[in-house]
Amino acid sequence: MAVSSSPLPRWAPTPSPSRPLWRWGGGTPDARTGGGSGEAAGAGRRLARMFPWKRRPAVAGFDGVEVAPTQSASTDVVDDPGVFLTWEDVCVTVAGGAYGAQPVSILSGISGHAGPGEVLAIMGPSGCGKTTLLDTLAGRIGPGVNETGLILINGRREKLAFGTSAYVTQDNVLMSTMSVREVIYYSAQLQLPGTMPAAEKCEHADSVIREMGLGDAMDTRIGGRMTKGISGGQRKRLTICIEMLTRPRLLFLDEPTSGLDSAASYHVMSHIARVAAREGMTVVAAVHQPSDDVFDIFHSLCLLASGRTVFFGAASDATQFFTQSGFPCPQLRNPSDHFLRTINKDFDEEPVENSKAREKTAVEAIDILTDAYQSPAYSEKTVNRIVEMKGIGGAPFRKREQASFSTKVFVLTRRSFVNMHRDIGYYWMRLGIFLGIGICLGTIFYQVGHSYGSIQSRCEVIMYTTALLTFMAIGGFPSFVEDVKVFRRERLSGHYGVAEFVISNTLSATPYLSVIAVIPGAMMYYLTGLTKGADHFAYFVINLCMCTLLVESMMMIIAVIVPDFLMGIIVGAGVQGVMMLNGGFFRLPKDLPKPVWKYPCYYISFHKYAVQGFYKNEFIGLTFPSDQLVEKNATISGLQVLQEKLQVEMGYSKWVNIAILCGMIVVYRMMFFAIVKIAEEVRTKRRGMRCRWCK
Repeated sequence: MAVSSSPLPRWAPTPSPSRPLWRWGGGTPDARTGGGSGEAAGAGRRLARMFPWKRRPAVAGFDGVEVAPTQSASTDVVDDPGVFLTWEDVCVTVAGGAYGAQPVSILSGISGHAGPGEVLAIMGPSGCGKTTLLDTLAGRIGPGVNETGLILINGRREKLAFGTSAYVTQDNVLMSTMSVREVIYYSAQLQLPGTMPAAEKCEHADSVIREMGLGDAMDTRIGGRMTKGISGGQRKRLTICIEMLTRPRLLFLDEPTSGLDSAASYHVMSHIARVAAREGMTVVAAVHQPSDDVFDIFHSLCLLASGRTVFFGAASDATQFFTQSGFPCPQLRNPSDHFLRTINKDFDEEPVENSKAREKTAVEAIDILTDAYQSPAYSEKTVNRIVEMKGIGGAPFRKREQASFSTKVFVLTRRSFVNMHRDIGYYWMRLGIFLGIGICLGTIFYQVGHSYGSIQSRCEVIMYTTALLTFMAIGGFPSFVEDVKVFRRERLSGHYGVAEFVISNTLSATPYLSVIAVIPGAMMYYLTGLTKGADHFAYFVINLCMCTLLVESMMMIIAVIVPDFLMGIIVGAGVQGVMMLNGGFFRLPKDLPKPVWKYPCYYISFHKYAVQGFYKNEFIGLTFPSDQLVEKNATISGLQVLQEKLQVEMGYSKWVNIAILCGMIVVYRMMFFAIVKIAEEVRTKRRGMRCRWCK
């Protein structure tokens, strides 16, 4: 085999004179399912329809290193130079913890650039501002953080649109009940265009899975608190797969090698570098401490320390820069290890090796290096390159086509239904508890009869049904929190909106909540001997189902506001406890103190409408013997019990109570929708023109 005269990067695959390694849509050699040229060409045509934004055609001899296209292929090239990302004098501060404290500086005057086909690594010790810089460039700065500076894409302020940019978070937030294949398939159905056939989506998803080395784990579940699944490194690669489905023009990676061994880190980063070189993708990655092989993959390096720039430029020039500044890298030592050891001031009592007269502390080393970087030999090179990139035009970011609203709702409903079915702690354990409570109540109040004392027994059955069974709905709070975490990650990535999530969650949860209401409710209803009749039983079950749906909606709101397991359960139990006290059972409505407890707490408590609906359903049409100690041989009607003893509002039908509960469910779901949307709008105003996937 003839060897090229120009040296190849270490991550480049071996050139092949017979056929190109990187044919559009062909994937890596291990990712292709067939070796025929016709099959590869067919895959290329299919992926070309899937991704009309391709910029570099497949030409003979293309082996992962950018080569000049031949004249014959020039007609296929789309005039798109890629994404040139520049940032100048970026400063980020966060408000001080104590009242009146001065803001704390996280980043101070950071400038740099990233171009298409290259991988920029942001490195530095813990707490230096790597993730903050990455979030700032990606428009993900959270509340309470102030950002200044100029961040441009192709020389102008741009909104980061879905499909053209992607962000891989450090945390691997995934549904634990899904398999690797299912996670990618569902994500492909949400992200890829609705006009694309489902078979092509699955084919593309399979190729992306194999590219990341997850072919052997395709049918393994993610795993979580109940079962063990794939490893942490496989989770990281799966998270990267999800964001690589659309082949974005701009890719942000937060700690892409965390949890991976050295071999997996090398293969993952080399694959990303090859895709970047092949498709002109701009990659910015925050990396903590890469191995020697991984470090050689990076084209550019941004080295931070204490929020300041220690070095920015070609990664291959960093070693020379440290040597000229008096901190040479010892032989056989990983350069990235040497850089971080030199500028890590957390262990400042250990002196840093220095070629000058005496050893330096890390603080002194940082000052020397930052001053050296400000010299014309380095800083002016960065400034000149930024000016050059700002003058390069390019196609504006446009949101790429996704699945339709109805398709997203269907896919999310199906995924959520499967997740609820497989997660034992979501509904099945609650069903078991509800059955146990139903048996207990049914046997304790077995066949209450129609005596005068049965009036009190019937009221107690209704109270325990309304209070105890609905109260147990908070048991699903941990699962709610996990769902909200997945939603937030996918929402920030632009996969779908808030409306799709709210609708799909409601549709998927309703059948399970109906089962929870019907089976224990039927058991308890007939054991206690409540009013016979199919219409009375149907109302009892519907009312109980409305209560569980309403409590579930309430807990979803709490899961968004208080995303902590323990605190969320405490808050949810406290809210329901206050509503129980004002439900009209422990204290009759006329006896409630009018300020606060009756107005407004009594009227906003769902227990009021549920209990009164149960009362009307149970007592209307019944007759009981009166208290024989007061009046012998007399009867009391159920209507008298409702009006005189229970103080039930009789101006409207029991079905109005159901309608009110339905309205409260809608209100709670709309509150959930509004809270999430308002939070997004606040972030959007803070980020200005660079907000992500504004809708």
